[in-house]
Amino acid sequence: KQTILGPLWYIIQPLVNTTVFTIIFGNLAKIPTDGTSPFIFYMSGTVIWGLFSTCLISNSTIFVSNANLFGKVYFPRYTVPIANTIISTFQFFIQFLLFISFYIYFFINGADFDLNIYLAILVLPLLLFQICLLGIGFGSIFSSLTTKYRDLSFVLSFGVQLWMFATPIVYPFSIIPEKYKIIASLNPMTAVVESFRYIFFGVSNIELVHIQVSVFITIIIFIYGYLLFNKVEKNFMDTI
Repeated sequence: KQTILGPLWYIIQPLVNTTVFTIIFGNLAKIPTDGTSPFIFYMSGTVIWGLFSTCLISNSTIFVSNANLFGKVYFPRYTVPIANTIISTFQFFIQFLLFISFYIYFFINGADFDLNIYLAILVLPLLLFQICLLGIGFGSIFSSLTTKYRDLSFVLSFGVQLWMFATPIVYPFSIIPEKYKIIASLNPMTAVVESFRYIFFGVSNIELVHIQVSVFITIIIFIYGYLLFNKVEKNFMDTI
């Protein structure tokens, strides 16, 4: 209600971001894309990052934005970040269909894609599940901390942007010097983005150890976020 384009914004956003990235990083900066067409390369990163950033941001203000509801009726509070994540997943599928449309278009026009259909069926759901866990975990941590430190919401707004450029969204993992790759893999989204591209393009320099590090950090972040969330919910009304 009371919107100009409604759900079309979910399509416009990745299109605009992909176009800007293609012009700046592909045409002007000439950053390599591992032999993949720059437009579809940047769109793959934009779409998969969009799911994580939406999950994180939507879950980062749970206590503050739902203070009135939490103060009036009791229900399991952790259902809220789960519900937010489910909504974010629906948004992702809209953008994912857009990505698949361009993927088919480029394939028909001669793009050399090496789609691994078995990985797409088996691994892609696991990647999405990991992103959701990571978004809930970090979102729960920020939501818990903002009950006491409100200005952290401002840090998050530009922190997500900085995090995106620390992730191989506008550049491939292959251009990172070998000695820094293990450091780059400490960013759990690095392996996720590269694994997503490997599924659809068949090109990636990601290794099993990087994936293992990513999964381990994701589990730690989720558990810590869950425990901190449960701790804060017991007395957050006194702080807010």
